[in-house]
Amino acid sequence: MALVTLVAIVALVAVVAPVALVAMVAPVTLVALVAAVAPVTLVAVVAAVAPHQYQTLHKMYNNCEIVMGNLEIVLIDHTQDLSFLQTIREVTGYILIAMNVFSALPLQNLRVIRGTQFYEERFALFVLLNYNPNTTHALRQLGLNQLTEILAGGVYIEKNAQLCHVDTRCPGGARWCPAVPRCPGDRAVPAVTKTICAPQCNGRCFGRAPNECCHEECAGGCTGPLRTHCFACRHFNDSGSCVPLCPQPLIYNKLTFQLEPNPDTKYQYGGVCVRQCPHNFVVDQSSCVRACPNDKMEVEKNGLKICEPCAGLCPKACEGTGAGSKYQTVDSSNIDTFINCTKILGNLDFLITGLEGDPWRNISALDPEKLNVFRTVREITGYLNIQSWPKHMNNFSVFSNLETIGGRSLYNRGFSLLIMKNENVTSLGLRSLREVSAGRVYITENRRLCFLHTVHWAALRRSRADLDIRNNRPRSKCRAEPREFSQGGECSECHPECQPIAGAATCNGSESELKRLKVLGSGVFGTVHK
Repeated sequence: MALVTLVAIVALVAVVAPVALVAMVAPVTLVALVAAVAPVTLVAVVAAVAPHQYQTLHKMYNNCEIVMGNLEIVLIDHTQDLSFLQTIREVTGYILIAMNVFSALPLQNLRVIRGTQFYEERFALFVLLNYNPNTTHALRQLGLNQLTEILAGGVYIEKNAQLCHVDTRCPGGARWCPAVPRCPGDRAVPAVTKTICAPQCNGRCFGRAPNECCHEECAGGCTGPLRTHCFACRHFNDSGSCVPLCPQPLIYNKLTFQLEPNPDTKYQYGGVCVRQCPHNFVVDQSSCVRACPNDKMEVEKNGLKICEPCAGLCPKACEGTGAGSKYQTVDSSNIDTFINCTKILGNLDFLITGLEGDPWRNISALDPEKLNVFRTVREITGYLNIQSWPKHMNNFSVFSNLETIGGRSLYNRGFSLLIMKNENVTSLGLRSLREVSAGRVYITENRRLCFLHTVHWAALRRSRADLDIRNNRPRSKCRAEPREFSQGGECSECHPECQPIAGAATCNGSESELKRLKVLGSGVFGTVHK
């Protein structure tokens, strides 16, 4: 988690020198910010936020050995004591050191930067603008005495006016130079771990001899040949031993030829093997994850939160439109946010400015095919308001799986379902709708809309007083579709394997009943072929 976002820094700088930011139209980066703002302005920013920054830094990293994520040391004053950082041995993401005025960085025990995340999409170590132009306070040495491995990502060090020995190179290309005057302090450059290893060593070493190679699971060097002698682990640390995988939940029994529960199972948490995931994480197979993947849902079994594959589409709640939302209608700018949604938190509005576009807001017309994203929706907690619909679509079958309209928020005069002035719609197509929990139903001025009498409104728990259905196509002019049948006062679609029969009903049973007939091989329709 970042300590200071660039947005926050920009906001502070804008207060001090707003003119400097006028030309910055591209996404703001720290490098761009430095180029645009005078050093004196950045000094003012440091003075303004340094106390809060230090408190946050201390709270997060005191007594910490492994940083799961990124280490950002930003806007820290020279008066603050940073000695609590010396316990850090490993950072899994990147390290950002920027706009500070302390003299030394107490990360002398840091061994590895894994670089699982990059700063500016490229860098695992980023050091920039650590000095005060008005005083002598500045970063003078990095002090990364033990850093021997950056597993991924580059290094960026620039505009640190007092920082010395950054480009020190010791004789012969070795990284071990205790006697070289340019190397400050007591072994300020890391000891030998790789450069002069014997050719037999695939990774790092702890000496020059062929038998002084580090174990292949080591990262950053070692003190001996065993997997327990590593400075850090390339993959996972299992109680001090570096392993390629943590003990898995299932192990193979060679006698029974079966997979059996592993009593010694551990879960992968960052680069560490743990017996239990942190309480705010969930178990996905053998790993601790912040959230389940898209094809799984979180469930609790025996007090353990786990990710379990969904039976079909996973539940997904999405924000709707209308009152309380940032969108007033479904349109081309937001239609993709409804992909795979099963529940709409709020309302859905379909207005002419959404379907045909809104030039005033530079929103193009909506592709009607994209309305099929709503086939996954089963519940709308608010209302459904349809006042505009594509001309070639004669029903609302994209909502064929909609079961409930909650009516927690209502439209206009208390409507939870409003369908009006859709000239080309001939039927509702709301085949799964079972409940309109609250609010009124208003269906009017749809001049071709038929079969409203077949909807069992009483089953939807609506009293007649809550229904306002008028000025649609007269019932006498409506002809039944031959591919549907009526059951319990509701229209249902025939099974697609049923052949249409001219001038007569195609079927008289539901899909499940037709499946039964298909298994039996014969019935009221004669022989049914698969």
